[in-house]
Formats: sequence, structure tokens, C-alpha cells
Amino acid sequence: MEFRPHDYQKHCIAKIIETKKVGLFLDMGLGKTVTTLTAIRELKYDRFAVRRVLVIAPKKVAEGTWTKEKDKWDHTRLLRVSRVLGSRAKRIQALNTPADIYITNRENVCWLVDYYRNSWPFDMVVVDESSSFKSHTAKRFKALASVRSRIERLVELTGTPSPNGLEDLWSQVYLLDGGERLGRRYTHFRERYFQPDKRGADGMIYSYAAKPGTEQGILERISDICISMKAEDYLQLPDLVYHEIPVELDAKAERAYRELERKMVLQLPEEEEISVASAAALSNKLLQLANGALYDEDRGVHEIHGCKVEAFLELVESLQGKPVLVFYNFQHDRQRILQALSGSGLRVRELRTVQDEEDWNARQIDILLAHPASSAYGLNLQQGGNHAVWFGLTWNYELYTQANKRLHRQGQGEKVIIHHLVSSGTRDEDVMKALRMKDDVQGWVMESLKARIRAVKEETGWKSR
Repeated sequence: MEFRPHDYQKHCIAKIIETKKVGLFLDMGLGKTVTTLTAIRELKYDRFAVRRVLVIAPKKVAEGTWTKEKDKWDHTRLLRVSRVLGSRAKRIQALNTPADIYITNRENVCWLVDYYRNSWPFDMVVVDESSSFKSHTAKRFKALASVRSRIERLVELTGTPSPNGLEDLWSQVYLLDGGERLGRRYTHFRERYFQPDKRGADGMIYSYAAKPGTEQGILERISDICISMKAEDYLQLPDLVYHEIPVELDAKAERAYRELERKMVLQLPEEEEISVASAAALSNKLLQLANGALYDEDRGVHEIHGCKVEAFLELVESLQGKPVLVFYNFQHDRQRILQALSGSGLRVRELRTVQDEEDWNARQIDILLAHPASSAYGLNLQQGGNHAVWFGLTWNYELYTQANKRLHRQGQGEKVIIHHLVSSGTRDEDVMKALRMKDDVQGWVMESLKARIRAVKEETGWKSR
């Protein structure tokens, strides 16, 4: 297929060629992969400016997306690709295979840096979904930062550079410029652009808030090496419709949910600021029960109700055979969905391999099950259908939006409908409110939980002694 780049893609290609270290913060669906491959081809075969290129990507993207995209276009088919995946022996063999581009998943970064030590061979590195390097304390960031000076060209690709706030930008920009623009240490960056926000009773600072004008100041400082574009400014995408389906719990399920909530709330220490760990544990249990099952301490599964499964089956029936991409949260959700669909006659598949992706796009799958953490990045699923169902909801706004964009992207020809199964009167409703808020999702997680804790204690007559 002949590649005819849009004007914004031409601009990005030129930027990669002209600027040795650059961040392309392009919205989902703007063609980051083909844009980068085109620049690599020119740098490698027209300008002889690079020798060996390393692409670091999420696992499923590394397995298939880059290779398939390379083979899709006439001008990039000549690029030789070696996938550095699998066992240690297979990775070493792939590294010793002659190629232009070596592709590995981000979990292998530490191993790769240690394997080469002082003989780092890649003069160009592409970090696909660079937001996965947003933590300055993560081992993968520290490993890549240790060889930064040996990387002549670096390209960062992401549609969500700061999913949890502007703090996420420091490590990504540091990999590009070594701290020249935002500071050589994260603490200096935080002191300059942020101020203490929430504190505990002991005075410990739990969060920071951006100072007035911070966003504009940061964007101005990095504008010469980072390009930011939104899809709605450049593409005519079909409508995206969000559909909430309330799931009413039966009396038994409602009673079980309230009893679990009351039990866990009353176990919390008196007059103590709820910790992030406690909040996560409580929310996790309540979301499980809202979906219909619980894990015990030994990871055994106990099914409590089938209300959400029944609602899911009704939704599938109402779609009259249209393909459905289903996102689940817990493994017991997946197991119960598979069991419920076992006698339906529908072609049901779990998204695990490149072949699953291809069969979905070929309309050979009716129900495709996927966990948002393993399918949120890079996968092109827009040709297989236009309906997605969130059976189990997630607080993670980045995963939520990225997962939805598997269908709502360039090449989708129909209105995309995102269905949410929301158990009434449960933590599901708090999740939906947080996702609609978009901004301070984590803050809302804590505040909504505190409000529910106060309500439960009032209902039970609990008083601090």
C-alpha cells in the first residue's frame, strides 16, 4: 500500500529527522507507528544516519503491531525486523540476527542494558508508549537513563504523556535532554513547579499540586523537542457514544454487598487517615462483589450472584450478532463470562496473540475478551467491530481511554458505542463518576471512599471512643 502522509505526519517525520531526541505526544489514531517507521527508513537508507534501531513497546505491540505496520506499506517493507522476545536464549538469538530494527517489550529493558553493559549497540531508540517510563523510581527508567548518553537518537511516542498529572513528564523529558529543560533531579523539578497539597495528621505530605501557571511554563520549556497533537484537530473520526447500563442487584446480592462493605469499613482503625493500601483493598473487594464473585485468601473463587452476567448476556442478545469487544477486570470475571457463553453458539476468543487480533479484524470472532492492561496500547481493532463492553470497571483513566481507542481510531467506519455495566448502589457508580471527571481520578477514589465510610459508620451507630 502506498503511504500518503497527512501534513501533520510530514511535520512529525521531518521533526524526527531534524531533532535527534524528540517526543511525539500524538493522540491515539494519528498514525505514530507509520510516521516513525518512515523516518527510520529515511535515516537508515537515504541518509545513512543510523545503524541499529531499538523499539521498546508494550508486549502485545512488540509481538505484532510494528511488524504488521512495517509490512503494510510499500516504502517500509524493506526494513528488516528482529523481535527480541521470549526466553533468554531466544532473545540473544534475535539480538544476533542481522536486522534494521530490534523490537523488545519494556519488561526486557533492564536485562538488555545489563546484557550489553558498556557495549550498547543501538544508536537510535524508539520508546513506544513512553508514559510507561513516567516513574523516576522505576528500574526500567533508571536502566534506560544509564545508557542515555550512548543513544544518539531517541523518539518517545505516547498519546497520554501525563495520565496522572504534570509530574509524569519529568522522567520522559529527562530521557530526551538529560534534565536540561525541567531539571536534572526530580526533587528540583517538583520544588520549582509544585507545592504541597494534602498532608496527613503527622504532617507528612501525601500529594502535590501544580503552582499557578505551571502547565504553560512546562509546555513552553519543552516545546522545541516535543510535539503535541489531538486527534479531533486532524481526523474526522466517527461519533463516540458512552452508554451506561444499570444493573440492579437482587435482594441476596444487595445484602451480601452491604454486609461486606460494613464489615470491611468497621475493621478500619479509628480516627486514622485511610491509607492508599487500605483504600485499594476495600475498593478491590467491593468491585469484585459488584461484578458477582470474590477471591478468598487462598485465591479461591466464590460466586455471590449472577446479576451482571445476566445483564451482559441480555446486552449481547440485544446487539443481534454484532461483534463485541469485552473488557474484564478480574480473572474470575473472565471465567464466568466464558462459562456463560459456552453454550451460546457464538465464536468466543480471548485476546492473547497476534492471530487473535487478525481474526477479530477479519470478523471471524463474535465476542473478544480482553483485559485493559494487556490490550490498551497499540492494538488496531477498529475493523472488527464498533461495540465495546466494560463488564468490570477500572479506576485507571489512562487504561480506560487507551482501551476504548482500540475501536475509536482511524479506519473505523461506524459510530463507536462503549457500554458500561454498572451495578446500582455499589462502587461501580463511584468509578463511573471518577471516569467522567477525567482529572483528579485518584483524588476522587479517596474522597468517595471516605464519604461511604462515614455513611456506613453513621448507619451502624459507630462512634469513636
